[in-house]
Amino acid sequence: MTTQRKADLLLVLVTGFWGCSYYLSDLALGEMPPFALCAVRFLLAFALLGIVLFPKLRHVNRKTLLWAVPAGLSLTLTYIGATVGLLYTSISNAGFICSLPAVTTPLLAFLVYRKKPERRMLLCLVLCTVGLGLLTLGNDFRPAPGDLICLLCALGYGINLLVVEHAVHQPEVDALQLGVFQQLVTGAAMLVLSLLFETPCLPQTPAGWGSVLFLSVFCTGIAFAITAVQQKHTSAVHVGLIFTLEPLFSAIVAFFFAGERLAPRGYIGAALMMLALVTMEAGFPFLKKKKTVEE
Repeated sequence: MTTQRKADLLLVLVTGFWGCSYYLSDLALGEMPPFALCAVRFLLAFALLGIVLFPKLRHVNRKTLLWAVPAGLSLTLTYIGATVGLLYTSISNAGFICSLPAVTTPLLAFLVYRKKPERRMLLCLVLCTVGLGLLTLGNDFRPAPGDLICLLCALGYGINLLVVEHAVHQPEVDALQLGVFQQLVTGAAMLVLSLLFETPCLPQTPAGWGSVLFLSVFCTGIAFAITAVQQKHTSAVHVGLIFTLEPLFSAIVAFFFAGERLAPRGYIGAALMMLALVTMEAGFPFLKKKKTVEE
């Protein structure tokens, strides 16, 4: 198994955690406001990782800390879109729209670096875009207000992927430390927003605390540490497309635990997104083999 394939499998695991996060966030939002939820989620994740990884974090250098600021602020935008948007749309729709980094990341890469995607990637982007449209748009082809807010998540995370990709390829930047300290920046920014615009509070029930703890440990702390480290072995565009699995996981969780159902065209959209992922990972090997025989 190649290093990139191992990285991809770990990122699929992360995507599974994030697919569960929409249902858990929906539960937690019944007990606390969105900025406060994000502040607790990220600060608790940073604290837990700080304890476990203290020997690897205590000698963090200035360059890593500097890159943690834009990385953390882009995550702040990401989770404003994902968490606030969840208040005004369904769990399934939030999961689907927040997977749009598969589309926004290569577009941002083109705008910033003039990096043209290869033809296979363009095909995957078309499949993802059509699939997401089938999954998220209503019968009148108009998105709900929460759907539009969730677009901030796609934009913010596309920016985060590019920032982290650029940072971790610099020799002075430690990928693991960056993945941890960006969470501190996000948590601090969310705490400021909560103090300014909300009345901060903590979860009130065991179910609420259970949701927040899972979000903090698995969906935030472990997930972003893995993502930052594994981006050394793959590209931001590749990562963004792998994350198209996120809405499928969120739809499965919403189906069994929240009773949400997709329209028939939604399942067609999900199938197109799966086809895009398979195309990206495996390509069209039968075409390559045919070409080799002819030569």
